[in-house]
Amino acid sequence: MMLTGLNHLTLAVTDLTRSLDFYRQLPGLRLHARWDNGAYFSCGELWLCLSVDAAVTEKKDYTHYAFTVAEEDFSALVTRLETLGAVMWKSNKSEGESYYFLDPEGHKLEIHVGTLAQRLAACRAKPYAGMVFFD
Repeated sequence: MMLTGLNHLTLAVTDLTRSLDFYRQLPGLRLHARWDNGAYFSCGELWLCLSVDAAVTEKKDYTHYAFTVAEEDFSALVTRLETLGAVMWKSNKSEGESYYFLDPEGHKLEIHVGTLAQRLAACRAKPYAGMVFFD
């Protein structure tokens, strides 16, 4: 018995219309259904749910959700996100191109170029303080 991957991501929102407008404009996301209090999208194999929840609170930690983007599409997508009014919440300091941005509800998102294998290779070349590898 084992976990086999990320099943879905649910983002709590207060304004479904505003969030739908934002996510529908992101290339690669496909809207499958919407209802009074939510919507279902897909992004590749990822199932993304927007769910209306009045209890949304300010998010001050590093928790975020990253979407893969091809290197050749990175700059154009950053420009598109900025055009949509996305606000950058963090500068990239790690291996691989990344753009950290907030959606209209303040969820911390990222578009990232690269894989775990590439990140581990970069870390082997320049490990973080106290880093230990197990493979």
